[in-house]
Amino acid sequence: MSGKVFIVGAGPGDPGLITVKALKALKLADVVLVDELVSREILELLRELGKEIVEVGKRSGKHKKSQEEINELLVKLAREGKKVVRLKGGDPFVFGRGGEEIEFLAKNGVEFEVVPGISSSTAVPAYAGIPVTHRKYDPALVVITGRQERERLNWEALAKLNSTIVILMGVGTLEENVKKLIEFGKDPETPVAIIQNGTTENQKVVVGKLGNIAEKAKKEGVNPPAVIVIGRVVEILKEVEGFIKNVKSSEELSVGKEELFNLISQL
Repeated sequence: MSGKVFIVGAGPGDPGLITVKALKALKLADVVLVDELVSREILELLRELGKEIVEVGKRSGKHKKSQEEINELLVKLAREGKKVVRLKGGDPFVFGRGGEEIEFLAKNGVEFEVVPGISSSTAVPAYAGIPVTHRKYDPALVVITGRQERERLNWEALAKLNSTIVILMGVGTLEENVKKLIEFGKDPETPVAIIQNGTTENQKVVVGKLGNIAEKAKKEGVNPPAVIVIGRVVEILKEVEGFIKNVKSSEELSVGKEELFNLISQL
């Protein structure tokens, strides 16, 4: 009997941002291949449910399994007749390599289902009080990765585009990427925000200008995971920062392991 693979987005750090459909997939799962950025509460939930967990997370320079090994493992487990969840932080199709995985599954005749997740590219800035689009500001949004296996990005075109830029996985290459944008004409006075550990109680926001953000990030000890927002929408943070309470969520909206367990038991 052939199994099935579910490519599932867990959302960013706040466990309350996982979707109902994602929880249903986890309930059905025999084995879960877990990404590095999946929240502690969701991992605890999986253990309480007695699920087999395989940690396959990847951080810059530190891979528990290569992407090729993950692809092969998905196929192997499915061919054993298991329901397999590939659980990723954020959305699996936004720089999450979900596209590579479904190509490999299809090539090997394995059925799969995709459960999108809330992407950190929009949710993390939102929790910090920064809307990535706003009618007063740039009319476009560009999401890029700070790490490229090969240089394919047209930095000149990006620098000249009147667009908010969101960079994922960009802390390690911040100085280099900022220099490229300025070199190709982006105003050094453009506002920038870096949100570290976004949507969690450890969220930290560093604000500066394109010309000084690399220096500020170093001084503040910014580390991954972090989302970088470049554009005038960052100015809105000043107007709302005294009022936005997402990280210090009210009791009514906080979601922990118990709430997740109660919800999943009803599915």
